[in-house]
Amino acid sequence: MTSRVRVSMSMVLLSIMSLITALPSSAAHAATPGDVVSAQPTTVYLLPGRLLEVPVNAWHVLYNSTSATGRLNTVSGTLLVPRAGYPLGARPIIGYAVGTHGLGDQCAPSVAMSQGTEAELALVSLFLLKGFAVVMTDYEGLGTPGTHTYMAGISQGRAVLDSIRAATRVSGSGLSTRAPVGVMGYSQGGASAGWAAQLQPSYAPELRLRGVAAGGVPADLYAVATHLDGSPDFGLGAAAGVGFDAAYPELDLEADLNDRGRALLADAADDCVGDLGKLAGLRFSDLSPIDLLNQPKWRARLAENRLGATAPRVPMFLYHARGDQIIPLTVGATLRSEYCRAGVNARWVALPAPDHVTGAIEGGPPAIEWLTLRILGLPAFGNC
Repeated sequence: MTSRVRVSMSMVLLSIMSLITALPSSAAHAATPGDVVSAQPTTVYLLPGRLLEVPVNAWHVLYNSTSATGRLNTVSGTLLVPRAGYPLGARPIIGYAVGTHGLGDQCAPSVAMSQGTEAELALVSLFLLKGFAVVMTDYEGLGTPGTHTYMAGISQGRAVLDSIRAATRVSGSGLSTRAPVGVMGYSQGGASAGWAAQLQPSYAPELRLRGVAAGGVPADLYAVATHLDGSPDFGLGAAAGVGFDAAYPELDLEADLNDRGRALLADAADDCVGDLGKLAGLRFSDLSPIDLLNQPKWRARLAENRLGATAPRVPMFLYHARGDQIIPLTVGATLRSEYCRAGVNARWVALPAPDHVTGAIEGGPPAIEWLTLRILGLPAFGNC
């Protein structure tokens, strides 16, 4: 080989190496679920008007996750880390799954926290006071481009698990992949927590999950939708229809609606939960000339997102208000029975609360204490 050829080959190799090192990290390293796309410092507040700043290090995080159909997507969330050191080893991480906020991006928990209007921060603060880090996903399509896949449990469970993965990869967070992990949620968050529990062994087996607390769980969406039909809370059922349509394009909801249905759901597509009351008392039959819920394509996707078919491998704390007017107590009790039959270490609490919201208030503190004991390594005792 002549010296001229050797020089030419060396120059080619140097050029190739230069191109590789110049590639952005996303191109040099294939994107995977839990990867951090960006993490920007932010400030969160407990009270409206941006009053009473929460004394934590906080980041608004964009991270990779997986859609209900297996597509890589980008989800937003907020990571909160106490400023004081944690004396007992790796700081625990709680994946906190919020309840229903709405369909519009302005409803996202990350937006609410930056404005001091996030009610669930009252519960989250109980974890922060224990020195635990908390990461709160906005879920797919809420705070990011696209329609929020509201109540598509598989997507929501993955978003929770990937938010925990992402938390350990945020530069400056001080969080470890060896950290003990817990998950908690109520209502939409209860379904998300349940799905995180069921999916974790196969989807995120590296996470050191110690326990999951799930309250007011809409485990069977067909049963919940049937219950909401014609009720004062019908807007939640309609919103779930919009969410499922976004998660599963083959449902093609718009094609099956009448003119009134198309107009009403288009109007609700960017509403927050407090605005959905305008659909009170309506029925699915008011929106469509066909029996939507019993269409084979809808029954299949609803069944796919029904909790209870897979047994979580960690202890579960399940709680439900006896007077829950949105998600019947029987739905939560059925999930408990299915988990118990599958051998899950489950603890069930039927709260005296007279309605859905009060169930979150009554059940939150005991759920947090139960989950804290799991994080600290104490054994769980079920009541199956």
